[in-house]
Amino acid sequence: MGSIGTSQQDYHDLLRTLSEASVEHHFDAFVDIAWDDPEMAVDPGDPRWILPEVDALGRTQWYRSLPRERQIAVGFYRQTNVVKVGLQFEQVLIAGLMMYCLTLPNGRPEFRYSTHEATEECHHTQMFQEFVNRTGLDVAGAPWSFRALAPFLPLAAKHLPFSFFIGVLGGEEPIDHVQKVMLRSAADLHPLLRRISQIHVAEEARHIGFAHQYLEHRAPRLGRLQRGFASVLMPVLMRTLADVIVVPSPKARRAMGIPPEVAREVWWESPEARELLRDMFGDVRMLAEELRLMNPVARRLWRALGIDGRPNRFRSEPARAA
Repeated sequence: MGSIGTSQQDYHDLLRTLSEASVEHHFDAFVDIAWDDPEMAVDPGDPRWILPEVDALGRTQWYRSLPRERQIAVGFYRQTNVVKVGLQFEQVLIAGLMMYCLTLPNGRPEFRYSTHEATEECHHTQMFQEFVNRTGLDVAGAPWSFRALAPFLPLAAKHLPFSFFIGVLGGEEPIDHVQKVMLRSAADLHPLLRRISQIHVAEEARHIGFAHQYLEHRAPRLGRLQRGFASVLMPVLMRTLADVIVVPSPKARRAMGIPPEVAREVWWESPEARELLRDMFGDVRMLAEELRLMNPVARRLWRALGIDGRPNRFRSEPARAA
């Protein structure tokens, strides 16, 4: 969608298209999910909570060797906690979008699209929290450090919007990648979790698209120092937020009884885990190349953080790990 150097009118037309798509194709958390359908009932003993082998923890020998009841319990907690983390990130994103809108003068098309996106994200938080409530699990979600910083992160949208939208991709790309891998697999997912994931992936495509378009439109206006800062910030935010989104907090790992050596293998010492980490950011590496943010220093940083690799050839190119 779009390319570097698109005209102001082309950019505005793209945002209008995204806004119209939000009007024509959107979901309501309490209309488009059949919460009270018996098939959607949340039973903690349902074997469909067992983590499939496409899941990083689910494929480990430690997890596969657990008794069936423990596999169900660990999978149930793990998937509920992941949903809670997604909810918390969406809350920060909504607040940031509202802070960003505070800076916009009248007539800017970003205002309309940003409020469409915030509306959709509000529905996502509703369906995520309703899911968590129905599990009966008191999961904490993200690590305490992220939750402590969360009230201050939206301020970046007002004062450093380019950096904020880099951070948006840092949170949305890992969630989107993991959900797509699960949905594309033959895993027997619980239907409620599957439906939530389908809705989230469908609407996140627009949200990720807007972040890409914003960064593409603004990048040519960056000065030399701003470009250098953004080139270093991008891989740091990608890796930091990937850990927040994907890696269970120490509290969650204790609740699931995951041994430290297994946690290290899954996040991110094993070859499969390192490949998954790299695959999450193929689209972002492509964007970094297009924005001229992949300079020699940045390349070394991407490599040092374990998220380097071939950039995708097109948006949402399926990764080998999938």
